[in-house]
Amino acid sequence: MNRLDASLLVDLPPFAGMSRDALEDMIARAASLRHAKDGYIFREGGEAHAFFLLLDGYVRVVKITPDGEQVIVRYIAAGELLGIAKAIGRDTYPANAVAATDCVLLSWPSSSWEAIVAAHPGFATNTYATVGNRLIGTQERVVELATERVEQRVANAVLNLARQTGRKTDEGIVIDFAISRQDISEMTGTTLHTVSRLLSGWDSKGWIKGGRQKITLVEGHKLMTVASARD
Repeated sequence: MNRLDASLLVDLPPFAGMSRDALEDMIARAASLRHAKDGYIFREGGEAHAFFLLLDGYVRVVKITPDGEQVIVRYIAAGELLGIAKAIGRDTYPANAVAATDCVLLSWPSSSWEAIVAAHPGFATNTYATVGNRLIGTQERVVELATERVEQRVANAVLNLARQTGRKTDEGIVIDFAISRQDISEMTGTTLHTVSRLLSGWDSKGWIKGGRQKITLVEGHKLMTVASARD
């Protein structure tokens, strides 16, 4: 891949407020790489040798439970950082990162972390804000798993994916990468059978339109009612 122009990074949240010279320095320190769909960018417990910026595509962040079950923690979209173990004081990656689509990334060696945050405090501030927001998201998810009914959790998962990755079409807002019912079950801590039953029911009502690993949100307000319902 040709060397990136700094203007491509100006509007990305990790680089907000940084000067052109600072962006040029960040690019000069980086290497570009590609990962095919379903390839591992890094593995849980592996040495945190690098941190990354996703330029194109989507990445699935996955934890493995002690029982060997797979849990999807979140999806990373283009313009977001991943593998920032150094920002949370770790030398190993806390989860797996798997390419949900073909991906293009920038990579920086973790050995350069201290030098980068010293040279570019704005980048450090933005990165720690990302860590904080993800921590809040994790806490909210714990509460959701503990207090919400399964239909609320599944509705919230579909709505969040649509907000993060949605692309407007004539039919509605389509989640812009292949997402399986198994993926949603791993996001919501429920069974594949339950997810299939709920999605099929919402499809039959016209709230969503399903397809082969595709979900289109047709009547989002209906799912919002389900997601916010309380006994």
